[in-house]
Amino acid sequence: MPDIMVYLACLRQCLERTTLGRLSRVTEAMLAMTGRVTMRGIARWAGTGGSYRTIQRFFTTSINWATLQWVLIRHHLLEPDDVIVLGGDDVVVTKAGKHTYGLDRFFSSLYGNAIPGLGFLSLSLISVKHRTSYPVMLEQLEKQHTATAPEVSKKTSSGKRGRPKGRKNQQRRDVELSPYLRFVQETITRVLQMIGTSFTLVYFVFDGAFGHNDALQMVRQTGLHLISKLRHDSALYFPYTGPYSGRGKRRKYGKKLAYHDLPDESLQTSFVEKDIETKIYQMNLWHKKFADLLNVVVIVKTNLTTKAVAHVVLFSSDVDLPYDRLIDYYRLRFQIEFNFRDAKQYWGLEDFMTVKQTPVYNSANLAMFMVNLSHALMRPLQPYWPELSVNDLKAWFRSRKYVVETLKLLPEMPDPIFIEQAIAQVAELGRVNHVLNPV
Repeated sequence: MPDIMVYLACLRQCLERTTLGRLSRVTEAMLAMTGRVTMRGIARWAGTGGSYRTIQRFFTTSINWATLQWVLIRHHLLEPDDVIVLGGDDVVVTKAGKHTYGLDRFFSSLYGNAIPGLGFLSLSLISVKHRTSYPVMLEQLEKQHTATAPEVSKKTSSGKRGRPKGRKNQQRRDVELSPYLRFVQETITRVLQMIGTSFTLVYFVFDGAFGHNDALQMVRQTGLHLISKLRHDSALYFPYTGPYSGRGKRRKYGKKLAYHDLPDESLQTSFVEKDIETKIYQMNLWHKKFADLLNVVVIVKTNLTTKAVAHVVLFSSDVDLPYDRLIDYYRLRFQIEFNFRDAKQYWGLEDFMTVKQTPVYNSANLAMFMVNLSHALMRPLQPYWPELSVNDLKAWFRSRKYVVETLKLLPEMPDPIFIEQAIAQVAELGRVNHVLNPV
């Protein structure tokens, strides 16, 4: 197993020596501890130099977590030949009480309704090569930040035909962003400025909540292309290719897309797997609520036994993006959900009990930092330990903690080879997956 300080050494350029020392104590304790990840629990596992007061000082220190995440990712996780996609999603942390900073009711897809808790927006760098998401920025959502789609104004008829007097053409590219979209745009801009010219980001991936024109224009203003999902019944139209009528403006919209009768010339691929037939169509289509031509991919699945049919409509603002890459990038967005799962299950995103603004921000970002650190620790071990999991990683650090604390009771410390053998033997007790080719 690698030494954790080797991975934290790169943070010296952006973190004070005292804070870095406290961070190393906290991370070592979190890798070894069991139970709920709270300040009290971390202090119990931190050992000498990791008193509760020291842990408390760490959580009340203002830390630029985005820079820490980026430095760790850049030094230990990114590769020069990798393709990176920027992805985003919201996560809700359930909280009781009334005094936690930012406490409000947020919609949780897990519970299916709005629940009391804390909301966070997470942006991640998604590696296409390693099929893994690396959280780079986590910002707390405040009360005015809501992820609801813009309201559609109802048409009111005046009883007269034609355009009302004084009505002007609507500029659908010049949209008024909601507070939530402005917040997302500011966060994306900060990430792009922080990354600079280290590598090029082209696509931003979000779920169906961004399947409207305001979100697309917001993303395009940052210089990125959006990949998202439309409603299954979205009204889409082919570009008009017929003759000019000779009067008025040239016609823009052609035939409406019929999902039950998709054109054969747009079929890209078809295959059958476990009695499920999948057909993938790709077309450039117009939507009357969008200002730009959309690159639309329709995935149609048919159950050959029951004849049930379902379809999914994906889109991108990049009309030249091939269908396979569009689908692949959108599927990779789900890797962010695994970040949330690990952060909640292993690193205390659901456990922290802090209530003030800075400790709450530090607690949530520390959990996401541990997600990246665990990826960095496991990456060198995967060639000869392909089934390595976070449980295995924690079992090793826990066994190391037990062995080292036990050996401290001896009059003389044994040689390092014996210590490594003892750690490896004790780690077998809590290990889920075993090493195929030990080194």
